[in-house]
Amino acid sequence: MGTVSQFRDRLRPPAHRIESEEAAISTARNLAAAFRREASERDINRILPFAELDALSISGLTAITVPPEHEGLDVPNALLAEIVAIIAEADASIGETLENHFSALETLRIQAGEDLKASLFARVLLGDRFALATFAEGCELMEEGLGYRLSGRTRQAAGILYADWIAATLTLPPDRAVTLYLTGSDEDLKVVDDWDGFGQRTNGSATIIAGTLRVNADVIAPASSLGYSTGMSLRLLLKAGVSLGIARAAWADLMAVIGDHAAVLSDLGGHAIGIEATAAALERAGRKLDFAQVNPVEAAIADAQFSAAAAATIAGETALSIASALFELAGQASAGIGLNLDRHWRNARVHALSLPRDGLLRSVGEYMSQKTEN
Repeated sequence: MGTVSQFRDRLRPPAHRIESEEAAISTARNLAAAFRREASERDINRILPFAELDALSISGLTAITVPPEHEGLDVPNALLAEIVAIIAEADASIGETLENHFSALETLRIQAGEDLKASLFARVLLGDRFALATFAEGCELMEEGLGYRLSGRTRQAAGILYADWIAATLTLPPDRAVTLYLTGSDEDLKVVDDWDGFGQRTNGSATIIAGTLRVNADVIAPASSLGYSTGMSLRLLLKAGVSLGIARAAWADLMAVIGDHAAVLSDLGGHAIGIEATAAALERAGRKLDFAQVNPVEAAIADAQFSAAAAATIAGETALSIASALFELAGQASAGIGLNLDRHWRNARVHALSLPRDGLLRSVGEYMSQKTEN
């Protein structure tokens, strides 16, 4: 059974400013080294990593995609995906929280008006965290005075338990989508900690319930109605980053527990190539997304989303393959409950459920068919 909680303002020091790409990746590696130490224990006992998420915020790493016009670093997308992979290798649940946070910031960048972006990006620079969510059918947004009154509940989404702000999408009749930027400190916004997945156990997934929440008009932005968007491309790219991190974590444990390397060299070689190919797919998708963000024409955005979908699909398959190989190749040496090595397979499997694989394959097929015809 889920538990009901209220968001509360948590006092934490202002975030540092990361001034270079080199500093960003160095910060990620240092944090990952710290997160890795108790990641298994957090998974076994479902200890939510509030302290670790606060360390991320204070480090400045959660602000590295803020655009330069809002005083941010705005790292390239391939580097961003690698940073998410580094964190996910240490703790896949924290990696997924970052996936959702950075996706919410891209949604803010491409949808919100200038005043709202200036206000919220300033909060990101101070260390505030964001999460994406989607309100379920049956929610209502009614005009009231100069604003609106919201009632309804969201679907489960990762990172909500740790977020200071929620970028929540709502579809209004007849078919108009908007994104509401809700502050987590509102007393009329409740969070239900109802996540009971067997993997990604501490990813902060939860459901938001709005009873009769007052929403100002200036925190509502029209959502994209296009089939392709840089927001979706980034979400897919960062999903691939989390899966790559899981694959690397499973590989590291496989190499630590396997006995006779010589007996399975060909198997090891195949999985090593899988990791390298996955990293290359992320690099390519990141470059295409960089181009689409600065040249947001439909062809470039569609091409970026195609590459991101390919990277996410390949990375998910790689993670599952290596997490399974950990037991197939290491045998009984990997089976001890205390080692908790099964968390890699559990994390890979549950994370894959958030990827609409069949829909992606259809969209890729449609994209390639149209590209061939043209």
